[in-house]
Amino acid sequence: MARDTGRAKSRPRVRPKGRPAKARGGFWRFVRRLLLILVVIAIVVPPASVVVYRFVPPPITILMITRLIQGHGMDYQWRSLSDMSPSLPAAAVASEDSLFCSNHGFDFDAIEKAMKNNERRPGRIRGGSTISQQTAKNVFLWPGRDYVRKAIEAWYTVLIEAIWGKPRIMEMYLNVIEFGPGVYGAEAASQHFFHKPASKLSAAGAARLIAVLPRPLKWDVDEPGRYVVRRTGHIDRAMGTIRNGGLADCVGR
Repeated sequence: MARDTGRAKSRPRVRPKGRPAKARGGFWRFVRRLLLILVVIAIVVPPASVVVYRFVPPPITILMITRLIQGHGMDYQWRSLSDMSPSLPAAAVASEDSLFCSNHGFDFDAIEKAMKNNERRPGRIRGGSTISQQTAKNVFLWPGRDYVRKAIEAWYTVLIEAIWGKPRIMEMYLNVIEFGPGVYGAEAASQHFFHKPASKLSAAGAARLIAVLPRPLKWDVDEPGRYVVRRTGHIDRAMGTIRNGGLADCVGR
């Protein structure tokens, strides 16, 4: 007869059903590494690209690619700020950002006013972006108004203010801004609409180009509507105030 030792026979351990523990640990290690890589990219890539574009023109932008896909073509001719009419930066400051030379990339009063306006009239969105913010968006980012893009835009704005300075920001702005379907930069726009280089552009011509910037796909430089004509006159008159007050002196023109 077998001898009873008083100990229960040990049962084999049964692993719970589901993904093995080792596999689950590997998955979360992968997620952590991926997040780390994304954080490193977010920290390193923006400053690096801003440093590069401090010295060289951007070959193309996301907006240009988007318009190409939409069938608008691409006319993009880079010119240095010294090869443009002084009326162009004066018109840009008069129309888009009168505090360009004195702000540090953000106009919080304008942003607050735009937010209040958009709450009251959601069907007519009003922007509060400075020239620096617009430049950051146009050079590095995609069109849109989502909060993620605005947050990235703010980071790029801080970087270009610190690394580029005002003359380079204005130079970049006037070279990549869209003046019409597939027409980018003051040189291409001046040649396309007035058949002359940007260096020969008059004050009235500069004002008319800048007047269409809020809606370049709808407002026409060649055949401006009544609103664009009024807007052009307002910018033309405001340019005198900008010059007399030295409000565009930071661009060195």
